[in-house]
Amino acid sequence: MSPDAQRSRGIAVAVGAAVISGFAVFVNGLAVQRFADATVYTTAKNLIAGAALAIALVATTTVSSIRRPAAVPRSAWPALAVIALVGGAVPFVLFFEGLARATSTNAAFIHKTLVIWVAVGAGVFLKERVTAVHVGAIALLVVGHLMLTGGLGGATFGGAELLVLGATLCWAAEVVIVKRMLATVPYQIAAVTRMVGGSALLVGWLAIKGDLAALVGFDLSQWSWLVVTGATLAAFVGTWYAALALAPAIDVTAVLVLGAVITGLLNSGLRGVPLTADSYGYVLIVLGAVGVAAHARRSPRPQRVRA
Repeated sequence: MSPDAQRSRGIAVAVGAAVISGFAVFVNGLAVQRFADATVYTTAKNLIAGAALAIALVATTTVSSIRRPAAVPRSAWPALAVIALVGGAVPFVLFFEGLARATSTNAAFIHKTLVIWVAVGAGVFLKERVTAVHVGAIALLVVGHLMLTGGLGGATFGGAELLVLGATLCWAAEVVIVKRMLATVPYQIAAVTRMVGGSALLVGWLAIKGDLAALVGFDLSQWSWLVVTGATLAAFVGTWYAALALAPAIDVTAVLVLGAVITGLLNSGLRGVPLTADSYGYVLIVLGAVGVAAHARRSPRPQRVRA
């Protein structure tokens, strides 16, 4: 596959990941209301996602070279451990603890600054080119989210918002680390490590808090929600990492912001949430993501990660 075709395929996969992300946010918004403790909920959900990715890995690599030990060099093991920590464990605790105390408006906007931090990290550590198109597109994405969340006029920034920002920075660091590591490690193994290793750490956190018993106290309805959200999370992580293996981190992260549009449409169509004048923010988000995607497809030279 030529570099141009690979990059185009990566953008297409990122669009698929954005659709899954938008659905996942919508479903999680419904599911989390069925659980008394958000951290217990996300731990159970992540365990299911990790199991699903591990089963998929075994099922799809019967004759694949990624079964060979050489497929994961020893030099990559520390990075895999870091991914489990800063991608699959710590940010989930920070985000849900912060979300429980912060307003949803503040938390939503802070989380959507992820594309800014990834652009900075990818430019500095991955040597990806941040062009004028990227800057303009990111501006559209941020302004679009500002419109959707009502702006920052009455926003406050305290301990809760700091937790959400910490989670966002962790996920930004994860993107940079994963993008560099995927040069030597198959994305399937990285995704399994992220979810299985991260879930194990989350279980340890629950044990420290004394909430471990809550993982087995769900009723049938709660288990149904966990299966749906866990499977959705597994699909998202798998497609997200696949996109990162094919396309630049900046472009993939920008395209993922399209998920907010999917969530908005689902909320409007299935929950009856009205589309107001502020909903023009969705148009700006679409324009920003489409601009990045079109720019990536037209780029005459592949963007490479430098070791």
